[in-house]
Amino acid sequence: MEHFISTWGYAAIFVLTVLEACCIPIPSEVTLGLAGALAGGAVVSGSNPVHLDLWAVIVVGIAGELVGSSIAYAVGRTGGRSLVDRVGKYVLLTHKDLDRAEAWFDRHGDPTVLFGRLLPLVRAFVSLPAGMAEMNIPQFGLFSFIGIAIWVSALSSIGYALGDSWHSMVRGFSAAGYVLLALLVVAVAIVVVHRIRLVRAEREEPIEPMVG
Repeated sequence: MEHFISTWGYAAIFVLTVLEACCIPIPSEVTLGLAGALAGGAVVSGSNPVHLDLWAVIVVGIAGELVGSSIAYAVGRTGGRSLVDRVGKYVLLTHKDLDRAEAWFDRHGDPTVLFGRLLPLVRAFVSLPAGMAEMNIPQFGLFSFIGIAIWVSALSSIGYALGDSWHSMVRGFSAAGYVLLALLVVAVAIVVVHRIRLVRAEREEPIEPMVG
């Protein structure tokens, strides 16, 4: 990733942030922190790394996150329940999940999107249920922009302040990262088994006849 960003600069930042906001698990902490560190003078391997400015990293990062979030929102809003009918069993989603998501956004829609943008992992997936719940588009855009701007600015600025110390800090977290990864794999396995049981149970429920 370092080589990609140091070689392609702002284009790489834009692509990575778009993908991350489209629910593809590319950690923005690494993308934006590294971009900020490169803007702050971090030394990278390579013959001719591009020059990055902090303000431009922030602007491009915000733009990429907004584009990716809009795509995920549009997929959720246009696909909705019909999308679950087609591919729900493959991604372990049921109609009851959509009912809960819609009820959640009816009660907490605005704060969910705003504060969800500030939470690792959650922030990458918050746009899809917002679209499924048909959250008001101007409100979604406004609260997404606020949360995204705070997140991108903070991570990029931290990376910029660390500068060349960014590499040593990342290496220092590597051992803990492996432990957390192992715990995450176990947790995901438990969740997947539970979700498979829920999906099977719902699909085996008899359809109640309509009373006309």
